[in-house]
Amino acid sequence: MSREIQVTFDAHDPAALSTFWRDALGYVHPGPPGVELPEDADPLAAWQDFLERVGVPKEERNTRSAIEDPQGRGPRLFFQQVPEDKVAKNRVHLDVRAAPGLEGEERMAALEAECDRLVALGARRVSRSEPEPPMSSGFIVMTDPEGNEFCLD
Repeated sequence: MSREIQVTFDAHDPAALSTFWRDALGYVHPGPPGVELPEDADPLAAWQDFLERVGVPKEERNTRSAIEDPQGRGPRLFFQQVPEDKVAKNRVHLDVRAAPGLEGEERMAALEAECDRLVALGARRVSRSEPEPPMSSGFIVMTDPEGNEFCLD
């Protein structure tokens, strides 16, 4: 029997980092439990209202956040607030599949376009690895706004 997984990020600002990854991946913030959100509602604002209503102190309202794949295919991503800075390279990272099925110059152009989009959202470009068939199709290494490494693949 297989298991569902959730990927957890340590973060200084869970709401901001979850918003970056939401926009990067096309995910959504789920609404609070038991709250029906209108189509155009802001789930993060709904969470703030919910947390205030249940008595969570203001300084504790950005200690966690989550995003989900609206089609239910990808894992849920959870963001938890931690006080310490990131100090080493990630031992696990996400590969964002930005050019599946593409090869050569067409693939690298698609990766570059996605890199530009993510930089505009707050990511940082680290390096580009050129295609080296048959073992590598090429990829771009990036970091999210809090310095977590990921690859455009």
